[in-house]
Amino acid sequence: MDGDNQSENSQFLLLGISESPEQQQILFWMFLSMYLVTVLGNVLIILAISSDSHLHTPMYFFLANLSFTDLFFVTNTIPKMLVNFQSQNKAISYAGCLTQLYFLVSLVTLDNLILAVMAYDRYVAICCPLHYVTAMSPGLCVLLLSLCWGLSVLYGLLLTFLLTRVTFCGPREIHYLFCDMYILLWLACSNTHIIHTVLIATGCFIFLTPLGFMTTSYVRIVRTILQMPSASKKYKTFSTCASHLGVVSLFYGMLAMVYLQPLHTYSMKDSVATVMYAVLTPMMNPFIYRLRNKDMHGAPGRVLWRPFQRPK
Repeated sequence: MDGDNQSENSQFLLLGISESPEQQQILFWMFLSMYLVTVLGNVLIILAISSDSHLHTPMYFFLANLSFTDLFFVTNTIPKMLVNFQSQNKAISYAGCLTQLYFLVSLVTLDNLILAVMAYDRYVAICCPLHYVTAMSPGLCVLLLSLCWGLSVLYGLLLTFLLTRVTFCGPREIHYLFCDMYILLWLACSNTHIIHTVLIATGCFIFLTPLGFMTTSYVRIVRTILQMPSASKKYKTFSTCASHLGVVSLFYGMLAMVYLQPLHTYSMKDSVATVMYAVLTPMMNPFIYRLRNKDMHGAPGRVLWRPFQRPK
């Protein structure tokens, strides 16, 4: 791996996934619509949880932070995409590209860790209900969230630092919509074997370890539910996990489809899948929680209509 420093004035060209003006206009309106829906959905989730005292519980505390992460995640990539669709200048600086990559890696990792903590919350609530208040105290919730942030920041810094040791030469044209790790490794002219090995090894650890933790939690949750005598109680208890399971399935399904593969097999099909992962997952999370969680059914609507309600 070459350690030569990149020029501060060097740039990449984000050419997108289509050079057709007609298709770029279609993509612009599609991504703008998805971005606005994502922002509105996640902002409503955050406002609903912060303004409703009934939702001031550990589960919704982590859900609000998940929505904040998703909101930050799409804002890191989509605005630049929209500008590029409408502009002839599609350049992004070397520093800007690394910054975008850093937040992309950190926020995906943070999403993953928060989902693992939410699985632990469901495990304690269902399997140890008598100890829930003490086991999920506000102090512990803040500590767990701080650990999630700390690990995410460190992981993002690690991969970004490794990429600064890679040399790029020749045309720096990215036929893509944002600076993704796999795309940048494709453009490298130095040996990327070490960084690719580190990427796979750390990625498996940072993502599969929480997945294993979530799987273990849900195995115990299912065992506890099956021991309940009442069918209605079983359904009611399992319904509290349905939204979280939906988000986890969407997150890991799209993540595995894109990243758990060798670098040499990466193709344009995977590039499109990565874009959909980066946009679709944050957009769908609020809908999944609103549709599958009865406590959230009317909360966003109450936030929207509150300014129009007359004071009693």
